[in-house]
Amino acid sequence: MLFGKYKYTDSEEKELLDSIVILVDTREKVNDHITDYFDKHNIPYKKKALKNGDYSFFVPQNEKLGIFRDTYFHDEIFVERKASLEELSGNLSTKRADFEEELAVAKAHKKYLLIESANYEDIVNGNYKTQYNKKSYLGSIHSFNHKYNLEIVFMPDRAYSPIFIYGVMQYYLRNLIR
Repeated sequence: MLFGKYKYTDSEEKELLDSIVILVDTREKVNDHITDYFDKHNIPYKKKALKNGDYSFFVPQNEKLGIFRDTYFHDEIFVERKASLEELSGNLSTKRADFEEELAVAKAHKKYLLIESANYEDIVNGNYKTQYNKKSYLGSIHSFNHKYNLEIVFMPDRAYSPIFIYGVMQYYLRNLIR
């Protein structure tokens, strides 16, 4: 990986960070609030089938900065987005084996689970519309966190999800190049 070997100037670092392209999994559904934000703020994104997660990024070729081909990070970092506690409860119950396999085979060392339209308190108090027992729900959340090194982020207002996704990717790259 070239990024750790070179020292970039402040202006080169800014150019590099501003150049990232967010990858959006082609199976990602009902995410207009995210892509609309990206469009409005001129954040480039590309739809691509991702093995794991719903969002990652790549740095496009920039020979001036020593990047001779597009460099993808989907095997290093991803964000898995769940639109609601109801969607997540399905992944933790009826679709659990598939969800666990996806996380178990993921090569990425930075994995985020972004849960929209909810907070931790909603699980504790059973404020969701499924039959999933709240004690089991909490146990699964904590178990997945430790078992798969999964950083869990609750986003009560989904309008902030694209800001979170973009920030996670930019700062991941920033820390690689510093």
